[in-house]
Amino acid sequence: MSARRALALRRIGWTVAALAALLVAVLLSLGVGARSIAPSTVLDALWNGGGGDDARVVLEMRVPRTIIAVLVGAGLAIAGTALQGITRNPIADPGILGISQGASMGVVLAIAFAGVHTLSGYVWFAFAGAALTSVAVYAIASSGRGGATPVKLALGGAAINALLASVTTGVLTTKSSTLDEFRFWQVGSVAGREMEIVHQVWPFLLLGTVLVVSVARGLDALALGEDMAKGLGQNIASVRIVGGVGATVLTGAGVAAAGPIAFVGLAVPHIARAIVGTDHRWVLPLAALIGPVILLTADVIGRVVFPPGEIPAGVTTALIGVPFLVALVRRKAVPA
Repeated sequence: MSARRALALRRIGWTVAALAALLVAVLLSLGVGARSIAPSTVLDALWNGGGGDDARVVLEMRVPRTIIAVLVGAGLAIAGTALQGITRNPIADPGILGISQGASMGVVLAIAFAGVHTLSGYVWFAFAGAALTSVAVYAIASSGRGGATPVKLALGGAAINALLASVTTGVLTTKSSTLDEFRFWQVGSVAGREMEIVHQVWPFLLLGTVLVVSVARGLDALALGEDMAKGLGQNIASVRIVGGVGATVLTGAGVAAAGPIAFVGLAVPHIARAIVGTDHRWVLPLAALIGPVILLTADVIGRVVFPPGEIPAGVTTALIGVPFLVALVRRKAVPA
């Protein structure tokens, strides 16, 4: 009993620490940039509306950017955790089923053929592309013997991903104006986002989170193997469908809002499991806190490395996440 209590206290402690780190990252995101703003001014702008140019910078530019980073970071981390559990593949991330590539193709088609040229317009096309891709991959994997096994999902995702990448490249090479516009979205960034995008994507992120959390016990059972999971009374197909839909919704909304942010969905689940173990009732909340910390930190670093220019968050996330994952691999902390 004492060992279980010690484990519970450890998990609570790490969760509180991750929450504190998130609060610090949020304050840094609101205060650091080409124009540095004191924490007292940031807090005054948040609580009282403030006054002057600094308050306008915080409220009109950095608050939407920070909220998007928090939502997208949490969504991609939860999606990656779910996909690794569903496929029982430790290197799975939101791109394994071609979801990110589907969103990218949706944006390319929107720019090239629908005349959409705003971030708020991209959201719906990106989300539709991600959703259709996920359905196509599952339909391919579920056909034939054995249904949608982890191997068939991975192979189907790789095939669809290659197909969509070819289509996207074909469109971009024939329409240079589309390439010029698309490359700014493709690199992955939370800069220049407005509150309108927050209002558009948060319901989908909430829905996806609820779906994934609802199958947390099923993901724990799947980790023991399909036969064991069935012996524990879990409906394997239901867990995979609900969890897969949740991960698709999260990834589609996140990629639609910020572009294909790399590495968060791959690294964060491993970091969370190394800290609190494999119980998804603890892994999912911790991942939802660590994901935004990494994305916010990457965004802040990108603002200050080469001022007055910025490095997009999608470029710096790998620089933040790779050392963590390499350290975990060297310590053999990544679950097999």
